[in-house]
Amino acid sequence: MHNYINEICQKLRLLLEEAVKRNLSEGVLLSGGLDTSALVALASKYTPLKAFTVAFDGASAPDINYAKLVADHFGLKHSVQTFGEDDLYKAIPLVVKKLESFDPMEIRNSLTIFIGLKAAREKGVSSIMTGDGCDELFAGYSFLFGLEKEKLHFELQRLWKVMRFSSVDLAYLLGMEVKLPYLDSEFKEFAMEIDPELKVQVERGQTWGKWIIRKAFENILPEEIVWRAKTPIEVGSGTATLTTIFNSIISDVYFREKMEKYLDEDKVTIRDKEQLFYYEVYRRTVGVPHPKDIAGKICPYCNSTLPLISSYCRTCGAYPI
Repeated sequence: MHNYINEICQKLRLLLEEAVKRNLSEGVLLSGGLDTSALVALASKYTPLKAFTVAFDGASAPDINYAKLVADHFGLKHSVQTFGEDDLYKAIPLVVKKLESFDPMEIRNSLTIFIGLKAAREKGVSSIMTGDGCDELFAGYSFLFGLEKEKLHFELQRLWKVMRFSSVDLAYLLGMEVKLPYLDSEFKEFAMEIDPELKVQVERGQTWGKWIIRKAFENILPEEIVWRAKTPIEVGSGTATLTTIFNSIISDVYFREKMEKYLDEDKVTIRDKEQLFYYEVYRRTVGVPHPKDIAGKICPYCNSTLPLISSYCRTCGAYPI
């Protein structure tokens, strides 16, 4: 079994390196997580990468220290871009309109990506790598942990059919190109065929997603990175604090009035104050959501059409459906 795992790790590194070479770029959005750090380990052999890390000013943003560790380890030129509320208010309409979403988690994560891309563009970078696709291919999400092998395989296949990444659309707004080595066709095909039991494993008394990626880079990346637990973008960058900010600036009276108004007039269920803020931007820039295919699956919370196999609404964030 040990030799088998070593063979898989060796092939994984080889194919990912080839994917990285085909997708070399000037920069990388570096969170200091496993996904982007593995790309840096491979890409830095071939090009002087510029790394960009973004964080909400004044919030706890653990990505910064992890990203600095990786940048120092591989000798990257590293920029840390902090942003404040004014930057967010300028970016929110662009992000909401482009993604056609008022899902709080999607918007919080995508604001970080947009500001990171913008920082890179302002420094003259026109192509940039991201770690998109690794969590989906290698079971990085905690809701996949604990599933029996067949159920895990089924859920992964469902993810693969609906996965979509905001970095591609947001880069388009800025005239940039995003490179996604994990979704390179040859590597993606290999990743999909790996036994699901090698993607989720218990080690060090803890359950880990992306286990085979961790083993493949165990002697290449710093230990703190290899065994760093997955941190959502909103947590790593500090944008999770937006929930608190919107709760403080939107009164309870205003929230109740608008929640009732939009439920009555638009048939849209608003869950919290942050979502209300994004929905009002969405309503102005995109319009009231409505089914695009009445024969398809309709979200009961916002009337948007979603893929038949999906249990998550990308428009409003409702889950499960």
